[in-house]
Amino acid sequence: MNKKISILGCGWLGLPLAKALIENGFSVKGSTTSEDKLALLEDNKIQPFLLSLFEDKIEGNITDFLNDSEILIIDIPPGLRRDTSISFVNKIKLLITEIEKSGVEKIIFISSTSVYSDTFPIQEITEETPTNPDTESGRQLVKVEKLLVENTHFNTTIIRFGGLIGVDRHPIKYLAGKENIENPEAPINFIHQEDCIGIIKGVIEKKLELNPSDKMQNNQVFNAVAPQHPKRLDYYHKKAIKMNLALPTFVKNSTSKGKIISSKKIESFLSYTFKKEI
Repeated sequence: MNKKISILGCGWLGLPLAKALIENGFSVKGSTTSEDKLALLEDNKIQPFLLSLFEDKIEGNITDFLNDSEILIIDIPPGLRRDTSISFVNKIKLLITEIEKSGVEKIIFISSTSVYSDTFPIQEITEETPTNPDTESGRQLVKVEKLLVENTHFNTTIIRFGGLIGVDRHPIKYLAGKENIENPEAPINFIHQEDCIGIIKGVIEKKLELNPSDKMQNNQVFNAVAPQHPKRLDYYHKKAIKMNLALPTFVKNSTSKGKIISSKKIESFLSYTFKKEI
């Protein structure tokens, strides 16, 4: 196997992922949209590229970024929270055109469980559950997933991560002291950064075992969240107390919408055991 990987988006997840892959003997090219971050990538033995995707162009040397890499990991957010008029789909269409011209054989696309909406009654969600996003970001992610999986020039694995948490990142920091938060009974669907990295590494290792021509095995969709699903009220109160933060308050006597994301497929397919409790 060619042990060269390109990571589009060396941010909160992409950067530590690149470090972990380098420790495992991979050569990694990494992209950033910030010129100030190029030195940081280089200091961590990542070949740095300044790249920005737009709806009508790609700024930066995308050709060299993709060349010689067998695997491309796409880890860039849709960026629609600030501006829902942006077409993430068009950005990825442009990127696909460049991928088709390169030697990339495998795409790992980091998606989100936002492709499933919250419902009442709350139900368990598997990869067989039809997507039904209720946000513009979720709707565009579904379209991008379809574009990638149906492309015949490469194989694609979709990983739908739940809420991302880590040592330096937890939503209780933003919810502390807030009032009238909805859906107190909704289940939590989080995943720790360490498990995100472990799962991506597992997908890469699985590629070594598979016949590249077996599209059924190579083109996979995985939901990935920790197996614990405490209720929001209980969970956030516990975390607030642990971090010595003001307790958030929730709407009382209301019907909670939510979902329970199952990660059983990824545990079985990759023989993966989650390492971090949420």
